[in-house]
Amino acid sequence: MCGIAGIFRMQDSGAVEQTLLERMNQLQFHRGPDEGGIHLEPGVGLAHRRLSIIDRSGGQQPLFNEDRSVVVVYNGEIYNFPELTRELLAAGHRFRSHCDTEVIVHAWEEWGERCVERFRGMFAFVLWDRNRETLFMARDRLGIKPLHYALMPDGSLLFASEIKSLLADPGLPRDLDPLAVEDYFAFGYIPEPRSIFTAVRKLPPGHRLSIRRGQPLPEPQAYWDLTFADGASAPAGVEDELIERLREAVRIRMIAEVPLGAFLSGGVDSSAVVALMAQLSDEPVNTCSISFGDPAFNESEYAARVAEQYQTRHQVEAVDPDDFDLIDRLAGLYDEPYADSSAMPTYRVCQLARQRVTVALSGDGGDEHFAGYRRYRWHMDEERLRGLLPAGLRRPLFGLLGAAYPKLDWAPRIFRAKSTFQALARDSLEGYFHNFSILPDALRSQLYSAGLKRDLAGYRGIEVFRRHLANAPEHPLSRVQYLDIKTYLPGDILTKVDRASMAHALEVRVPILDHEFVEWVAGLPPGLKLRGHEGKHVFKRALRSHLPEDILYRRKMGFAVPLAAWFRGPLRERLRAALLGPTLADSGLFDQGFIARLVEQHQSGRRDHSAVLWSLLMFESFQRQVLEAA
Repeated sequence: MCGIAGIFRMQDSGAVEQTLLERMNQLQFHRGPDEGGIHLEPGVGLAHRRLSIIDRSGGQQPLFNEDRSVVVVYNGEIYNFPELTRELLAAGHRFRSHCDTEVIVHAWEEWGERCVERFRGMFAFVLWDRNRETLFMARDRLGIKPLHYALMPDGSLLFASEIKSLLADPGLPRDLDPLAVEDYFAFGYIPEPRSIFTAVRKLPPGHRLSIRRGQPLPEPQAYWDLTFADGASAPAGVEDELIERLREAVRIRMIAEVPLGAFLSGGVDSSAVVALMAQLSDEPVNTCSISFGDPAFNESEYAARVAEQYQTRHQVEAVDPDDFDLIDRLAGLYDEPYADSSAMPTYRVCQLARQRVTVALSGDGGDEHFAGYRRYRWHMDEERLRGLLPAGLRRPLFGLLGAAYPKLDWAPRIFRAKSTFQALARDSLEGYFHNFSILPDALRSQLYSAGLKRDLAGYRGIEVFRRHLANAPEHPLSRVQYLDIKTYLPGDILTKVDRASMAHALEVRVPILDHEFVEWVAGLPPGLKLRGHEGKHVFKRALRSHLPEDILYRRKMGFAVPLAAWFRGPLRERLRAALLGPTLADSGLFDQGFIARLVEQHQSGRRDHSAVLWSLLMFESFQRQVLEAA
């Protein structure tokens, strides 16, 4: 796992500033503390920080082909590199190392832009082909590894694994993108291709970008998409085949020349990965988990049971329930506003894992692909109700009920019908977006200043979903799974894991996101994923001989922190100082009177505004830690 950065003069071959390139590289030292390297030639500068995993004595980057006309910097792992190496050797290519990086330059020579279609793994890479005067960049299909780029006013193109490296150039415009601000307060993160900065873009998952010197910057091109086979019938032996396919995905991710382990939360997904790792390993698997004092958030006893069943070398660490010191540190890690509070325990579990291992396998992706989130059940229930009434009757009826029904944040969900009524008054896409949003449309409008609303010119975060809708499947469950795979998975889940793990120079591998396994799962009927109110139906059935029933069928807990209590207790004054202080006020983005009402309603106990208050707290921290320091 590594960090990459570079500068490309798009219109000429003038000199690249070496000191800037070195500064960009050094800002990502945490991503690759083992080695660093740069390559400079007229009009091109490439830089790399290395965390050595495979072929530790070789594989230094930037890495070249035989005649040094092609050079690459790369972050990730290509798991099928042995097979590709054999194929490329047979085609006449010569290899000097035994690492997966060298496969990229020869695959480019052999297959050109289509080389990425041959790679199985997680990757973000940029290569320069001197003979073609072409800079080529690509990102893996699911977006496990990040890649950012910016076109500078002088025509140069900057790129890096993290935005902080781009900010090393004082000439990079720091203007905030108002559409990204809206996206952030709708989703809690900023979905691709936007970033918080107007000048900076994220290369979307499953996309490549080929840039010829002397030509304008083109739009990225998709090389992969996920197809759902909604009308398919269940294949014979589906449960056995699922286990065998996942076993293969786990097996190829256990190849490393450094200590290897796994996260073990006690949930279905991480427990499945650990079970298969244990069956594939001659040595006990290294596992780690964290525990919380609050039993509502503590899964450590379930993790311990799985660890005992498979005799893993298990490490548990209790996390301070008031782990406030991380708040400002997170803003520096993410380089832009990021509001998933589970980033805090994720940071701590990565820190714990790095004490014993350099590579850790995780269970990320299971909820998206096997319909494990509760919101999928709620969405399907609402879809059935929408089908009972025509839109002309449903919209005014449920719109009236949604307006009249009180907001009962303190009550069990069955009595919190206001949000459900509001969702039922909308169409399917609007309803899912409403349930998903940190803050509903009407309240986001109250949050924003007149100036921000003018800059938005009517733009709403739902446009992110609409951008993907043309390629989304028809089935209502598959449709929202597809939307999450395109937005929430890379923008929230995988971003969280990448930044938290790389902060500790830890490589995290995600077998459930093996693209061949993902494609196979997408071809299963929706009813095998969500059966009634039971998510992950076929996954759990396939795991019955590997894990106990109460691990498979217990209530999902998640990886959350007690924000509501924090903001009424130990963080009470800090919240008020941050949200009602000068930083947010001076930004000109928000209605400070509305923020004051949110704080008062929450701290009085009348409402639970913890999600939006946390989002504002992290935005304020971003402004101080990143924007003001840039």
